[in-house]
Amino acid sequence: MLIHLTIKNYALIKHLEMKPSARLNVITGETGAGKSILLGAISLLLGNRADTKVLWDDSEKCIAEGIFDLSPYSLNGLFEDENLDYEKNTVFRREISPNGKSRAFINDTPVTLEVMKRIGSRLMDVHSQHETLELGSRQFQLHLVDIFAGNQKRMEEYGTAWKAYTRARKEYETLLKDSALLKQEADLVKFQLEELVKADLREGEQEERESQLKIMEHAEDIKTRFNRAIALMGSPEFSALSTLAEVRSQLNPIAAYSAAYQQLFQRLESARIELSDILNEIENEESKIEFDPKRTEEIKERLSLIYQLLQKHHCQNLPELLATKEVLQRKADETNNIDVLLGEAKRLLDKTIQEVDQRAKELSTSRQKVLYSFATKSPLYLNSLAFRRRASLLKTNRYPRDRRAWTASTFFSAQTKGSPPGRSARLHQGENFQD
Repeated sequence: MLIHLTIKNYALIKHLEMKPSARLNVITGETGAGKSILLGAISLLLGNRADTKVLWDDSEKCIAEGIFDLSPYSLNGLFEDENLDYEKNTVFRREISPNGKSRAFINDTPVTLEVMKRIGSRLMDVHSQHETLELGSRQFQLHLVDIFAGNQKRMEEYGTAWKAYTRARKEYETLLKDSALLKQEADLVKFQLEELVKADLREGEQEERESQLKIMEHAEDIKTRFNRAIALMGSPEFSALSTLAEVRSQLNPIAAYSAAYQQLFQRLESARIELSDILNEIENEESKIEFDPKRTEEIKERLSLIYQLLQKHHCQNLPELLATKEVLQRKADETNNIDVLLGEAKRLLDKTIQEVDQRAKELSTSRQKVLYSFATKSPLYLNSLAFRRRASLLKTNRYPRDRRAWTASTFFSAQTKGSPPGRSARLHQGENFQD
């Protein structure tokens, strides 16, 4: 139920706010006063399209906002389906910018016009001279029967069962499609995975092998330079360490005379120790340098394998290649387990089919029970609306499993006295129905 309406910058309406009564509201006015314009603004909340021609001031945006009390309706499930927060007082808002951009919101959450239309149609009906054509809609007819039969709870139970069925069917169909694809790729996935497993790649291996190859290819130059550095730093005569040792011997006797001298001596001692440590490490690295043609060839072959696999799997680096291996492993596991997963999904689907069919049977039975009573009483309702010459007949048919729970209804009615009953959808277009 609409409890508050705000319209800004729409056609002839600059700013309007109203709180409709919970009972009957009548809006009157002469031609051109804006009655239809008011309905046009309300129709924006039903998801109807609009353009910038509706703007009162084309420099500002148009806003139509309605607050609805949802307590009389059972829309929790519909809001859940659309991932929207359900609130007792729900706010619908449409905005049309001067540049023609339209936005729709439900409780400040952006939604599509289709979603707004789907939910709004459950809250408001805007009737016009052609609105009686809805009587020809099977969905509307079935809705009338459900109201007459008091099937609200049964419809909620069927709706829950239907959602479970559609989820199970979607999951099963997705698995079925995936299984066909996995089985087609099974041989290729198996070959690629075995190739990567055999390669036994490890994190950081590429960088490590590339560094080793560079060292081996330049072993002679590296060894020569290390030996020269060792001579410059550690030779008994004229080396960096021997020079530092001489400077140390000069500063040591006077270090106790001043804090500044002591600090200089400590810094020199630290430099000497650090330089000695560097020399030890250089000597250690120099001792590792060996020119081994066989080992060099092995490293080249290993790097060649890594480069080939990177190119084959369109990877930029080794971490990407290892990630590809994990993906292939998952696909292989899924292929091995797909039949089990399909079996479980099929059993769940069969269970939901049984549940939805049982709920549909209960709902259809309830509808069938009230059909005669509904067909008998409908002329009385029509007579109260001054339709004096109308007879009614109702038939039902069984349809495949769908949201309406099997059954669909067809109304047959007579517009004039003595004419045969015809389908409502055609009679309201001025035609008589003939088999």
